[in-house]
Amino acid sequence: MKERALLEVYNLKQYFPIESGFIFKRQIGAVRAVDDISFTVRKGETLGIVGESGCGKSTAIRSIAQLYKPTAGEVYFDGIDLINAPTHRLLDARKNIQMIFQDPYASLNPRMTVRTIISEPLEIYRKRGMLDPGWDRHSIENHVEELMERVGLNRAFKNRYPHEFSGGQRQRIGIARALALNPKIILADEPVSALDVSIQSQILNLLHDLQEEFGLTYVFIAHDLAVIEYISTRIAVMYLGKIMELSRSRDLYQNPLHPYTQALLSAAPIPDPVVERKRQRIILTGDVPSPDKERFGCYFYDRCPVRMVKCKTNIPPMKKMAEDHEVACWLYE
Repeated sequence: MKERALLEVYNLKQYFPIESGFIFKRQIGAVRAVDDISFTVRKGETLGIVGESGCGKSTAIRSIAQLYKPTAGEVYFDGIDLINAPTHRLLDARKNIQMIFQDPYASLNPRMTVRTIISEPLEIYRKRGMLDPGWDRHSIENHVEELMERVGLNRAFKNRYPHEFSGGQRQRIGIARALALNPKIILADEPVSALDVSIQSQILNLLHDLQEEFGLTYVFIAHDLAVIEYISTRIAVMYLGKIMELSRSRDLYQNPLHPYTQALLSAAPIPDPVVERKRQRIILTGDVPSPDKERFGCYFYDRCPVRMVKCKTNIPPMKKMAEDHEVACWLYE
């Protein structure tokens, strides 16, 4: 029997209303930030989500974590229906779903010490009676110190405040906080994009080591194709709230099928001058359309260099092209 995926997302939609009127507000439209996406994440793997800024990557994982209440769709974590789960059931599931945020400066409370920041998840669940009785203040203190050392921070700094650390160190604090409850899956929202390149590599290596040590599963968001290639097992390419292509990392980079994926990869520099000179760059014309307009055809139609008449009025479904390789494009019907 095939093992069930750890995370299952089906037809997820996240619309934000556009309202008019100062006193008597009425909805006149909606921003379709995430528009009907489906994917699964298996235990122990890393699903990378890549795309241009504003394509819905961050909104998607916040909807999965129930930080936003999804407009429609289904989200299952370890068999639990997160959208319809009662509060106590959702809280119990959330112990195993943690997030690492993009901005290490904004995601840490400047009034809290490192010790308080990392221990806060444990204290919240301890007060709710949702932790094992063995978690007393002494064991929490020891756990905080162990986590600090594991992510590369000196335990002697536990009484310092976030402003006393560099950007890379702050992100390590965020990682330690995410690990505090020993989660099964971590949703990482561009965790290295605000860091220097040299620090990025250190954080990526740390995340890779932690995954092997603790058996973690990641959903990893980035707009840097080199970062996504390095850390991902599989990659989903998003555009305007839709998934255009979903594939194993190696297959996607060696054989991109969707015109948008091909354009993205052609724009990424290759550190080999001989190969770089021979490559043909795909230049996309126009701008990304507004996500508040309802679309009846392919979402990439306006900028696609190989569009057909059919693409304008028909939304292409995801089609399986090979094992673990799907694409939403009428070129492959």
